[in-house]
Amino acid sequence: MTTELRSAQWYAGDDRNAYIHRAWMRRGTPADAFGRPQIAIANTASDLTPCNAHLTEVARSVRDGVLAAGGTPLELPVMSLGETQVRPTAMLWRNLAAMAMEEMFRANPIDGLVLLGGCDKTIPSLVMAASSVDLPAVVVPGGPMLTGTFRGVALGCGTDVWRLSEEVRGGTLSTDDFIESESAMIRSRGHCNTMGTASTMGLLAEALGLVPAGLAGTPAPDSRLLAGAHEAGRLAVDLVAVQRRPSDVLTRASFHNAIVTLAAIGGSTNAVVHLLAIAGRVGVGLTLDDFDRIGSDVPVLVDLQPAGRFLMDDLHRAGGLRAVLREVRDLLDPSAMTVTGRSLVDGLDDALVWDDAVIRRRSDPVLAHGGIAVLRGSLAPDGAVIKPAAASPELLRHRGRALVFDSIEDFHHRVDDPDLDVDADTVLVPRGCGPRGYPGMPEVANLPLPRKLLAAGVRDMVRVCDGRMSGTAYGTVVLHVAPEAAAGGPLALVRTGDPIVLDVPARRIDVDVPAGELARRVPDPATTAAFAAPTRGWERLYVDHVRQADTGADLDFLIGSSGSAVARESH
Repeated sequence: MTTELRSAQWYAGDDRNAYIHRAWMRRGTPADAFGRPQIAIANTASDLTPCNAHLTEVARSVRDGVLAAGGTPLELPVMSLGETQVRPTAMLWRNLAAMAMEEMFRANPIDGLVLLGGCDKTIPSLVMAASSVDLPAVVVPGGPMLTGTFRGVALGCGTDVWRLSEEVRGGTLSTDDFIESESAMIRSRGHCNTMGTASTMGLLAEALGLVPAGLAGTPAPDSRLLAGAHEAGRLAVDLVAVQRRPSDVLTRASFHNAIVTLAAIGGSTNAVVHLLAIAGRVGVGLTLDDFDRIGSDVPVLVDLQPAGRFLMDDLHRAGGLRAVLREVRDLLDPSAMTVTGRSLVDGLDDALVWDDAVIRRRSDPVLAHGGIAVLRGSLAPDGAVIKPAAASPELLRHRGRALVFDSIEDFHHRVDDPDLDVDADTVLVPRGCGPRGYPGMPEVANLPLPRKLLAAGVRDMVRVCDGRMSGTAYGTVVLHVAPEAAAGGPLALVRTGDPIVLDVPARRIDVDVPAGELARRVPDPATTAAFAAPTRGWERLYVDHVRQADTGADLDFLIGSSGSAVARESH
């Protein structure tokens, strides 16, 4: 056995402790397995994370690749977060998952990592953990599901849930028809087939350099995913040999490329908080303004729901992420290295667009300037974001009176009241939905519209919130308002009737109330009563230590890296 491997600090030698570490791992393991690179396959598969349930099969292909390259594969089930099931929100547990994974990676005899994720928070938490422990790591995204159809029409997972449910409330679709569509929404294994957060983060993991070229976006049922997983297992062994770590890959240049990619694919606003959190783990000084500075002039080229027409298996068929990167190659930083040791831009000459209705040319974009827009103003001193590609163009400049909701429960209680004082110009303002206030910053900001307005034909309104919305959602929604209401932000002081002014071209979001008057206000007791006030457990720790959305909503004591140094002996 070699002392060059980190795992040798457990397994090398003939003393009592080395004996203990080896003996309990024997169970049929050959003696020479302990001198090989120990590759942990961090698997987020779970029956309660249905989008990731197939990753156990993917792990078998990774295992075969590790063995073929001379490593020892070790499957490590890690905390899984199912966006569709976990309450109050999977985002509450992202930091916990990352912390638990980091500790397990550091505490065990592991030399390298293969990270298996899919559903929204699983790839961010895996990458945050791997970045903080800084062991050689490669990501294998689980991939999107295939497109389902209902009555001959393709269904976008998530996006069409929002659309169809609003049609029911508006009286244009029966409840029976809505329920009938349910069984058609999910056609196969894999995560959402729209350009939601899961698809976005899988593609951005490749743009960051953590995924082998061309693997991200491969549909979950596609046999090429298993072939790519095999190669990722082989690559993990090679990464250990050359000691290429996340800190070597995750540089300012790679985050630049991720922001360009985020804009070009019309990706989820949730990527902003995830990329900021990852950058915080590796010490890259990424800021909210970087998203606007780098991404605002990048054209949206991918015509996918929720901002467009097509779905993820169409993107794969049309050429995939590599074809998109080829179209924006001049905007990418060529110095960014990937886990393969090659630049992200290497080999793009061969990445052709096979369907330019799905992947649009630079001369014919979905939107000429489609990146995430960062807004500031009296309502969001530390920033807020909006996705122009998912908004109604006529609402990007808007003035309307606020209709305030102190909680989601308050909203649901009142929204369909026929006497609700609301019209199409009203700005819906749900608050108490930020990291501290809910807690966890849930995906509730794309509020359903009042029933009476739906019946009148209204399908979009301006909404302003300190929470998030699903990456599969759409609408003119100002998100991630910072500071949040529960952290003393001005959002807590807004009153129903106050004029709200949105000006996306000018990058402003303001409440048109004199500064002096706003300073004299105090939050309504109903507002503060709705804020989360946990007394124990993770929620207490989270509320006490979570940072605001503009910095990634990580915990203050998790910023940075603790490395992979082996802890003191256990016996």
